Amino acid sequence: MTAALTAEGLHTYYGKSHILRGVGLEVAEGKITALLGRNGAGKTTTLRSLMGLTPAREGRVSVFGQDTTRWPTFRIAAAGVGYVPEGRRIFANLSVEENLKVPLERAGPWTIERIYALFPRLAERKQNRGRQLSGGEQEMLSIARALLLNPRLLILDEPSQGLAPLIVREVFRIVSSMRDEGISVVLVEQNARMSLEVADHAFVLDDGAIVYSGPARELAADDARVQALAGASAEEWTHV
Repeated sequence: MTAALTAEGLHTYYGKSHILRGVGLEVAEGKITALLGRNGAGKTTTLRSLMGLTPAREGRVSVFGQDTTRWPTFRIAAAGVGYVPEGRRIFANLSVEENLKVPLERAGPWTIERIYALFPRLAERKQNRGRQLSGGEQEMLSIARALLLNPRLLILDEPSQGLAPLIVREVFRIVSSMRDEGISVVLVEQNARMSLEVADHAFVLDDGAIVYSGPARELAADDARVQALAGASAEEWTHV
C-alpha cells in the first residue's frame, strides 16, 4: 500500500535536550494511524518534526513520495498536509465565518458550505467570535480550517483534550469520517481506547522512541498494554 508519510531515524533536540531518538513510522494512504504514548513521550515533538516546525537534526521525512526533510512548514502544507495543533489556536476575536476564511483556498471538494454541512453547530454559530465558542466548537473550527486546505493528509494533535465525553465521541466520529473521504490521518491522542476504535494502525512512543507498531485492533485487544499507555516505560513495554 502507498505511504502517505514515512519518517526514518528522526533525532530531534530542544537545545541540548535529546527528545526524539531514532523515531520511524509509516502512515498508509487513506488510513488512520494513531500515535500513542504517555505525557512527555515525544508525541507533539514528532508531529512538529514531521511538519518542519522543529526540524530533526538527523533522519528523513517523506510525504507522498517527496523528500520533505528540509522543507519549510508552509511548503509541506502546500503539498497537501493539514495540521491541527494542540490547543486549537483559533482566532479568538474573529467570527467563525472569518476564521474559516483565513486559510488560503486550495482546489478540492472542501468549501465553507460543505464544512457547515459536516459541522452544523458551526453553521448555527457562524457569527459568534472564537472566544464565545465552547471547547468542542473550537476544536471543530480548528479541524474545519485544516479541511479547507483540502489536505490529502491530516495531522491531529490531541483533538479531544479537555472536552466532555459526548463531544469527544462526536470529534472521533468526524475523524473516522475523514477515512471515508480518502484522507490519510495521523492522530495523536491521550484517549487510547477511542483512538484504537477508529485507527487502522498504531504506534506507541515512549522516551522519544517507538516501542510498539502494529494493527490497532490487535493493540486494542491487549488490555495490559492499553492500560500501560497511561505511564508505560520502554522497558515495561518490552516485557508486557
